[in-house]
Amino acid sequence: MRSPYDVLKKPVISERSMDLAQENKYTFVVEPKANKIEIKHAVEQLFNVKVLDVHTMNVKGKPKRMGKYAGRTADKKKAIVTLKEGDKIEIFEGV
Repeated sequence: MRSPYDVLKKPVISERSMDLAQENKYTFVVEPKANKIEIKHAVEQLFNVKVLDVHTMNVKGKPKRMGKYAGRTADKKKAIVTLKEGDKIEIFEGV
């Protein structure tokens, strides 16, 4: 199994994710090949919380232009993790 640091890349800090944090749901960008079980174990090990549910989604990259050059941003995978009532992750609290 992968290291928790390899599974979770970074938290998603957006208006929608901050609203979900009020409902004990936290959003992370994760390794594209990680499955829900690996994501659950990684969050539980890193933050010492109890995970109830994991929802994942694959986000396709957007086309971008820089002058005459066309390209696209990278594809990524996001996970929304629901925690047990009373548990919280501190990194989302100060934002």
